[in-house]
Amino acid sequence: MAVKGLGQIDQQYDGSKLRIGIIHARWNRVIIDALVKGAIARMSELGVKEENIIVETVPGSFELPFGSKKFVEQQSSKGTPLDVVIPIGVLIKGSTMHFEYISESTTNALMALQDKVDIPVIFGLLTCLTEEQAMARAGIDEAKTMHNHGEDWGAAAVEMAVKFGI
Repeated sequence: MAVKGLGQIDQQYDGSKLRIGIIHARWNRVIIDALVKGAIARMSELGVKEENIIVETVPGSFELPFGSKKFVEQQSSKGTPLDVVIPIGVLIKGSTMHFEYISESTTNALMALQDKVDIPVIFGLLTCLTEEQAMARAGIDEAKTMHNHGEDWGAAAVEMAVKFGI
């Protein structure tokens, strides 16, 4: 049994003044779509305006760090800077070492990215052993044993931007 969600603390944050970027991979699209929808729904509940949630895509999870960096830079150069970015990807283990290499390198690059872009980068990368695990973490499993982790990422984005950003 997993502990579900961030708890009630995220209820205290007002996201009405925030601009939040979501950049997601296009692999595992059904799962990705559910996670993105969950993040947007939660941010909307916390007051983030629909027009202030900007969504962009990259081919896969490995491209998330570079894509996130360029996304943040592009928004800033347009005069519409982001307060926080949520890179969202799904990696599912296969029969080769590919999963381990991509998971570790993408995780490390996303962590390091925060210092480069100087805004919070929320870790929205699912690294699952099976497709069933990924679907459960996206809230689309048949047994409904888990919640949508995208909701947690949306709440974390608002909290981090309000506490440490604007």
